[in-house]
Amino acid sequence: MRTPIAYFLLLGALLFSMGTVGVLVNRNALRIFMSVELQLNAVNLALVAFSRMHGNLSGQVVAFFSMVVAAAEVVVGLAIIVTVYRRRQSASVDDLTVLRG
Repeated sequence: MRTPIAYFLLLGALLFSMGTVGVLVNRNALRIFMSVELQLNAVNLALVAFSRMHGNLSGQVVAFFSMVVAAAEVVVGLAIIVTVYRRRQSASVDDLTVLRG
């Protein structure tokens, strides 16, 4: 018995909306960063679900490469957040004017 694709899409939509609310509501850069990652994972879930539905592996390959790029993004993003925290002793997005130069 196969799980209907609607369940995966509903879960993906729920995760994406939670990530969107997290980006819009939070002022902490680390929480915003985690919310964006939640949105990326929701999109990857939808890609894998559609790939499974059509019996084609291309969606799963795209989701895999998306996770690889997201891992690189995590490294760069966390480095920026740690640098801002060390300079300002705060991870608030209001303090990101320190990057202007």
